[in-house]
Amino acid sequence: MSRPNALGEYLRARRELIDPADVGLQVMGVRRTPGLRREEVATLAGISADYYLRLEQGRDRNPSPQVLEALARVFRLDDAATRHLLSLSTARPASTRRPRREVVPSGIRQLLDVINLPAFVESRRFDVLAANALATAVAPSLRPGVNRLRALFLDPVERDLHPDWEQAARGMVAGFHASVGGDADDPRTVQLVGELSLASEPFRRMWARHDVAPLAGGSMRLRHPRAGMLELRREKLPLADSGGQILAIYHAEPGSATARSLDDLVAQASTAAPEDHTEGAEDRAERAGGRRPASGP
Repeated sequence: MSRPNALGEYLRARRELIDPADVGLQVMGVRRTPGLRREEVATLAGISADYYLRLEQGRDRNPSPQVLEALARVFRLDDAATRHLLSLSTARPASTRRPRREVVPSGIRQLLDVINLPAFVESRRFDVLAANALATAVAPSLRPGVNRLRALFLDPVERDLHPDWEQAARGMVAGFHASVGGDADDPRTVQLVGELSLASEPFRRMWARHDVAPLAGGSMRLRHPRAGMLELRREKLPLADSGGQILAIYHAEPGSATARSLDDLVAQASTAAPEDHTEGAEDRAERAGGRRPASGP
């Protein structure tokens, strides 16, 4: 089986999104396809049309950084998207080893227990690896064994939490592109993207754009069924030497209505039955001697 052509797919997607007028080209007549033509990209980047065609077709997957930076300028990529483009150029052999189970550092698990804010740890593929009770109280999908990307597109309960669902979905897909980077041909990533592409037309459309956004903090709104509208800040902190794990923490403006709602959720979560929030779905299935649940990556 041939390896996915991540570099070529990204170049083609970016080319089709550029308006010729934005790069100083005059359009004569009607174009049958959107964006720039391949030969126009090549001319603007200072490379041959045949070489650019080889890049898009996957016949050359390791161009020089200078070529990729020239293409980034043509496509008007920002710093995050340029880094993503550069990451796609290094050829990697397909891994045949069974991937190691991801382990959340013990100190981070302890932090989840004591912090009075919704917090969770996720993998590069947005699998929730650990979460505290308050995180699950804010959003049911924030529990070990759930993939956040899958939940956002396929779980109607999760979708109802987001009044700005389209914006949230575009941001998560762009963040996923940045997170998996040059490892987009990882078997578990390929399986997840394939599943969502078949099951969700919005995901298929957003994924095909190849937008890239850095994994950074920001603001978000959640429509909680009991607490009402929550206006939250989201912080994302990379965990060193963890293979790309991220600690995410939600917090609110002090004294705000959302802060008071979070205090109420803290009180409710503290009286709930204790739960092992660091044990993932795969761990529970193996401990029980059963099969891995379908919701796993």
